[in-house]
Amino acid sequence: MSALLEVRGVEVRYGAVPAVVDLTLDVAEGEIVALLGANGAGKSTTLRALSGLHAPTAGTITFDGTSIEHLAAHRIVKLGLGHVPEGRRIFPAMSVTENLEMGAFQRRGSLSQDFARVYDLFPILGERKKQLGGTLSGGEQQMLAIGRALMGKPRLLMFDEPSLGLAPMIVEQIFEIIGGIRSSGMTILLVEQNANEALHLADRGYVLETGHVIIEDRADVLLGDPRIREAYLGESPA
Repeated sequence: MSALLEVRGVEVRYGAVPAVVDLTLDVAEGEIVALLGANGAGKSTTLRALSGLHAPTAGTITFDGTSIEHLAAHRIVKLGLGHVPEGRRIFPAMSVTENLEMGAFQRRGSLSQDFARVYDLFPILGERKKQLGGTLSGGEQQMLAIGRALMGKPRLLMFDEPSLGLAPMIVEQIFEIIGGIRSSGMTILLVEQNANEALHLADRGYVLETGHVIIEDRADVLLGDPRIREAYLGESPA
């Protein structure tokens, strides 16, 4: 598989404070890559840099052969890089339909097939298309955030903590949905603190600590790594 996303030596700072340092990773077309780490490890900052929301101070980011590290966020979306942000960030005073339309704001022509795809994936959104986003449950808002990103017709979709704050039954449903999106041919970069679910879904994984990649390997290898099992799966060393 060829690399759809290539990140080389990326550094991201908040003022004088480095949040990501010398980050290098690849995401091949058609795979799911998990990005793991504790709070403050630099995971969300990485996704914000990739999507153009926080410009890196060093390094290169290449998406499908195009350098994007200095592009504006809307241009990166247009190239096919979607982002489902932490905390969902839907528009609470807009309806479900209006939220989805915002995901397709750069596109022209009929959106009927795209709406149909989202409502097929999330039937509850079809039932509540006129309802304000802010009145939806947490799980429904997460579905809306995913649907909004899909309306942009991304080639690579980044998820930032999609299970955060959700009930266990809804978490299971969300991961099933992510797996289904991957089955349709989507490439996925997944930031998730639920390492067990993430690694069972992913092909490969990277572990970040204080902005550095400290471990990278196949997902099955990471699942069996005692360091990962102790730090992220809550198991005590033998």
